Order: sequence, then C-alpha cells, then structure tokens
Amino acid sequence: MNMLPALPDRIRVVEVGLRDGLQAVYDPILATETKIEVVHRLIDAGIREIEAVSFAHPSVLPQLADAADVMSNVPRPDGVRYRGLVPNLRGAQRAVQTGLDEIAVVVSADDEVSRRNQNRTTEQVLAELAEIGPLVRTNGAALIVGVACAFFAPAHGPVAWDRTTAVVDAAVDSGATGVYLAATSGMEHPYEMATGVRLVRERHPHLTVGVHLHNRNGLAMANAIAAMAAGADWLETAFGGLGGDMWFPGDPEVLGNAPTEDLVHTCDMLGVETGIDLASYLGLVELVARETGRRPVSFVSRGGSRDELAHAAWPE
Repeated sequence: MNMLPALPDRIRVVEVGLRDGLQAVYDPILATETKIEVVHRLIDAGIREIEAVSFAHPSVLPQLADAADVMSNVPRPDGVRYRGLVPNLRGAQRAVQTGLDEIAVVVSADDEVSRRNQNRTTEQVLAELAEIGPLVRTNGAALIVGVACAFFAPAHGPVAWDRTTAVVDAAVDSGATGVYLAATSGMEHPYEMATGVRLVRERHPHLTVGVHLHNRNGLAMANAIAAMAAGADWLETAFGGLGGDMWFPGDPEVLGNAPTEDLVHTCDMLGVETGIDLASYLGLVELVARETGRRPVSFVSRGGSRDELAHAAWPE
C-alpha cells in the first residue's frame, strides 16, 4: 500500500527508451537483433507497455529505420502492449501494417517548437491528425496523442493552458483514447504538472491521461509524484535517462528523459506498485549502456538503491 494517501496503489509505466531514447543515439546504429534482446529484457523485468519504434523517414532517424523489422520480431506475450510513433499520415500508413497496439502522434502546443521540430505549424499537424485518427481506428489500433511543450517551451516560457487544452480537444475529436502531457523542456515543476493533469481529467473524464517526463531541472521525480497525486494514468520514462531534450545547451547529464529506474525506485519507496523488478531492470540498463556507449544518468544506477545502502557494510 502506498505511503501517501493522495497517491495511487499502482501506476502504469510506459518505457520509451527504444524510441525516444535511441533516436538521440546517432552512432552506433544498434542491430535489430540487439533491439529485440532489449525488448525481451524489458518484458522479463516486468515492463508491459513499450514505445518500441518510430516511423519517421529513415533519412531523418536512421537509428529507427528498422521499425517494421523490429515489430515483425518482437515477442507477443499476453498483456504486453506496443506503441509506435508516427510523424505524419504517410508514417501512419506504414505503422498500421505492423500490428502495433497503439499509434502515437505528437503535437506541440507551442507553435515555434512545432515549426522547428516538424516543419509545420500546430494547426497543420492537427489537420493531419484528423486524417490519421480514422486510419488508426479502422486498423484496430488505439490512437494516443502526445502534447509536446504542454507546460513550458524553450525560448518562450510557460505555455498558456488554452494552447494545451486546444490540442487535447483536437485529439479527442480525432478519436484518441489517451493523451499524454509532455514535459518537453525539462523545466516543468510539480504545480504545473498537477494542474495540467487535473485540467485534462476534468475536461475529458473518459480520456486516459499520461505524463512524459524529462529531467533538465532535476524535478522529474517530484513531477512524477505530483502527476500521480493528480490522477495520471501512466508515466513515461526511458532506460538510463537516454534521449530527451537536446535542443538547447546544457550538461548531457541532465538533458535526457527521466530514467525509468529512478521512477521504479521512487515508486518502490512510496509503496506504489509498478510491476517492475528494479534489480532485473538495472541489468537491462547496463546492457543498453554497453551497446550505445552512453552511461546511464540515473541516481539509482550511480548511487545505488535504498535497499543496497541499507545492507552495505562499513569498510574495515
């Protein structure tokens, strides 16, 4: 049972390392077989929701060019769901042929970020989302919409809530069954996190709501707690803190996604069930570090877990 009355007894964790993490690794290009091994290790550790692939053009994201091959070879045990990201209608047309359970489209609530990241305005992306939604539903997948810069945008600051809710409303109109609010800049704080989740839940009570966590300002775990207390259905993190915000200068140690292992460790301490075995998961983190040459930036991988420190012995 959780230790704080406002927190849920259990939270869903969506692993985004294979997509949002690896897309930041330009060299080396991991073999498809290695990615499949990572999937197996994730499942063995208890992960049940995996954002595994992106259907961006291979010239844009060569690391993820093998998306169709990955999906052809992943294990399909009961209870495991796979998500793929699509940047546009053409990507969605490819994605629906691969047996994905969920197809995600990211729409920025900040127009400048949308133009720089997708070469289109927010309104243009939303117009295409209206076409993607029926295609996804017709092919038996669920549509998930990520609201990038839902709280704060680089070179801008706090994003007005009406910008965020406009994207959420359009997602619902397009047939989305879930949305996630993305802490894209890593400069979000717990009050913003709780306010955003509550606002969406009150506006669309039947919509499932997640939060995608970054860690530039070191508040990712505080933001996770705030999101859970506000009623978030799921949280998104990546192994080793890989990937994430690389747009503006800063120390790579803090620019990544929030590390899944830190989230699991935090939830374990608070009595919030994730279904993920931390020791097993940390073995997977070590594998990814070896294959990518990127050391994990998580606190628990570098400082150890609470249990490890409790059982440590003073040096003789």
